[in-house]
Amino acid sequence: MTQKKELNIIIADDHQIVIDGLKSLLIQQPHIKVVGEAANGKEALDLIENNDIDIAVLDISMPEMNGVEATKIIKQQYPDIKILILTMHDGSEFIHELVEIGANGYILKNRGKEEFVEALETISTGEEYIKGQVLNTLLKAVRKPKPKAVQFTKREKDVLRLIVDEHTTSEISAKLNIANSTVETHRRNLIEKTGVKSSLGLVRYAIENGHV
Repeated sequence: MTQKKELNIIIADDHQIVIDGLKSLLIQQPHIKVVGEAANGKEALDLIENNDIDIAVLDISMPEMNGVEATKIIKQQYPDIKILILTMHDGSEFIHELVEIGANGYILKNRGKEEFVEALETISTGEEYIKGQVLNTLLKAVRKPKPKAVQFTKREKDVLRLIVDEHTTSEISAKLNIANSTVETHRRNLIEKTGVKSSLGLVRYAIENGHV
């Protein structure tokens, strides 16, 4: 059995009961270690400055510094740290903004343990995580597709469609019978052409511009 990569995470939420609950969910995941807790974004930044962190799990609504502000600063100062937004806010305005500034994943607090662990492990590999109700919110927020200003090759369209359908790099590689490196080249080309910052941004672009 392949040993799972060890992950050091911090959790920032202004409700201690939420932090305690998340820690209890991770008891059976020895490869995921909670190395710090924070009640707001400022405390989260202090933890990041003084610890070796792989992932920051952030709520949105927190005192002193909220999750949106903290995400902006973390992505500017610590670009290698992955950010998972864990919140009750399912409004498209929050999702759009956090995708735009570089959050790597976004899940709701009403999801189960399996999805929380899946999200952590997914973003730790460099993939983005957005599924289910959050993705549906993006879809429903679109009223009129914008004009298709960017021209894609057929293969780029294939890769974009599979990204929107939540497939990983390896899955796209298998489905299209191309190398993982080729998938990543197409992904980079798509990001460059659309002017977004991540695969989550590609999902948003595809939805808003009528590619799905």
